[in-house]
Amino acid sequence: MKLFDPLSSWKARHNAVNGNGASSSSSEKHEGYDDSPLPRLTWASFSMGILVSMGGFIFGYDTGQISGFLGMEDFLNRFGQHHADGTAYFSNVRSGLIVALLSIGTLFGALIAAPIADRIGRKISIMFWCCIFSVGMIVQISATHKWYQIMLGRFVAGFGVGALSLLVPMYQAETAPRHIRGALISTYQLMITFGIFLAAVFNYAAERHQKGKKASWQITMGLSFVFAAILGVGIVFFPETPRYNYRKGKIDKAKQTMTHIYGVSDNHYSVHYELEEIRVKLEAESAKGSSWQEWYSMFFAPKMAYRIALGMGLQMFQQLTGANYFFYYGTVIFEGTGINNSFVTQMILNGINFGTTFYGLYIVEHYGRRKSLMAGSAWMFICFMIFASVGHFSLDRETPNNTPKSARAMIVFACFFIFGFATTWGPMIWTICGELYPSRYRAKGMALSTASNWLWNFLLAFFTPFITGDIDFRYGYVFAACNVLAGIAIYFFVIEGQGRTLEEIDTMYLMDVKPWESSKWVVPPLEQMSGKLRQNIEEANPEKAIERGLNGRGEGSVTGAEEAGAERKEE
Repeated sequence: MKLFDPLSSWKARHNAVNGNGASSSSSEKHEGYDDSPLPRLTWASFSMGILVSMGGFIFGYDTGQISGFLGMEDFLNRFGQHHADGTAYFSNVRSGLIVALLSIGTLFGALIAAPIADRIGRKISIMFWCCIFSVGMIVQISATHKWYQIMLGRFVAGFGVGALSLLVPMYQAETAPRHIRGALISTYQLMITFGIFLAAVFNYAAERHQKGKKASWQITMGLSFVFAAILGVGIVFFPETPRYNYRKGKIDKAKQTMTHIYGVSDNHYSVHYELEEIRVKLEAESAKGSSWQEWYSMFFAPKMAYRIALGMGLQMFQQLTGANYFFYYGTVIFEGTGINNSFVTQMILNGINFGTTFYGLYIVEHYGRRKSLMAGSAWMFICFMIFASVGHFSLDRETPNNTPKSARAMIVFACFFIFGFATTWGPMIWTICGELYPSRYRAKGMALSTASNWLWNFLLAFFTPFITGDIDFRYGYVFAACNVLAGIAIYFFVIEGQGRTLEEIDTMYLMDVKPWESSKWVVPPLEQMSGKLRQNIEEANPEKAIERGLNGRGEGSVTGAEEAGAERKEE
C-alpha cells in the first residue's frame, strides 16, 4: 500500500531528493551537503516496521480469538446460560456484549490516545497502552464463572487496542523514511490479518488438546501477554519519533534519530530537507487558533463537510461488507452448517484473509482504487447471494449433516468472499481515507472516519446474534445489498487517487471533478488556478510554504530548521 507524498511533484520539478534518495539530476548537486543515495532499507527501519506493527498483531489476535472461544466447551459451560436439562448456550444479549464491548473500548481508546501522546510522547504512550491492554487481559483470564468479568475485561483491553490502532501508524509515519513509509505502514494491516490467523491456529490446537478444560481458552488468551510484552518492552530500545522531539525543541535528538533510521550522515541533504519540512508545518500549526476553533473551521472549510461524510460513509460500508460476520462469529456460523470441526474452517478462512492481503497491496497501485473497489463490491455481492440462498433454501438447518454438499458450498463461497474483501475493501479503504483530507485537517478527518469504523464494528458485533436468530442465513442478503450500495457510492463519490499526490487529490475535490472522469483528468499548474482556489489549496496544505520559501530563499534555506531549533531551545 503506497502512501503519496504531497511534495513529490514539487521535488520532481525542482530536482530535490527523489524516491531512492539520489538527486534527480546527476549534474545537480546541493553544495555543502551529502547527496549520496539513501539506502533502500536499513536494519533500523526494518526492525522498527516489524516491532511497532505488533500493535496491529495485538488487535488482530484479540479479534480472532473471541470467535473460537464462543464455540469452546469449557468457555460455554463457564460463562454461558443453561437450559433446564443442563445444556449450556449463549443468549444473543450475552454473546453480543462479550464480543462487542471490545469495540466500544477501542472507540474511546482511539479518541483519548492522541492528546495523551501529544503530551507524553508516542513511545511512552505505546508502553502505557500495552500495560492497559494487559490489565484487561488479566481481568479476563482470572474469570471463573462470571460472564460480565469477561465482558468488562474486553472493554478495558479495548482501550489499549484502540489506542495502539492510532499510535502505531502515527509512530511509523513520523519516523520512517519517506521513500519506504507506505511499505512500512502497510505492515500494520498485514499484522492485523496475521494476528487473526494465528489466533485461529491457537484456538484449534488448544481446543483439540485441552478440550473441556479451562486451559482450552486460557492458553490462547494468555499468549496475548507475550505479544504485548514484545511491543511494550521492545519499544524501549527505539527512539522517540523525530517529529515529536522537534515539537518539544529537541532538534538534535530529532536529527540523530533520522540519520540512524535513514542510515546516512548528519549532513545528508534529505535529513536537512525533512527537518525544514517539519519546521514549516510546525510554524503553520502554531499560527492556528485553539483546538475547538480548528474543529469548527474544519466543517466549514471548502468541501470538507462533504469529504468528512464520505470518509465516515466508506468506513461504515467497510463494516457492512459483512467480513466481521465471519471473523467474529465464524466458528458458530459453521457449526450451524454441520461442519464437524468449525475451528479448522475458521483457520482456513483467516489464512486466506492473511495470504491474499499481500495481493491487495499490489493491485491497489496497479489497477487503481475505484475499479478495484467496485469489482470487490460486485464479487462480494455474488458470494453473499449464493451463501445466503444455499444456507436458507438448501441447507437442512435442523440436521445439517443431511445436506453435506450445501454445507461445503457455503464454506467455498465464504472463502471466495474473504478473498474479495482482503484484496479490495480490507486494505484500500484505509488508503483512500489517508488520501481524502488536506494536511491541515488530515488527523481530525481520519479520527472521525476511524470512529465511524469502530461504531459500526460494535453495532454489527452486538446485533448480529439477534438478526441471525430471526432470519438465519438470509442475513447474507442484507450484506449483499450493502455491497451494491457501496459499489454505487464508490462510482459516484470517490475520486481516483492512483498516481496522484495528496495536493492533486485535494485540488480535484475543490474543483468538483466528476469521480468517474477523475482517472483521466489533468491537474492544471497552481499558478494557472483562480486566486480563490489557489488560496483554499494553500490554506489547507501548509506544506506549500516549503515550495514558496525555498523558491524565494534558495536551497540554502534548509538551514532554517536548525535556526528554528536554536530559537526554540532559547525559549
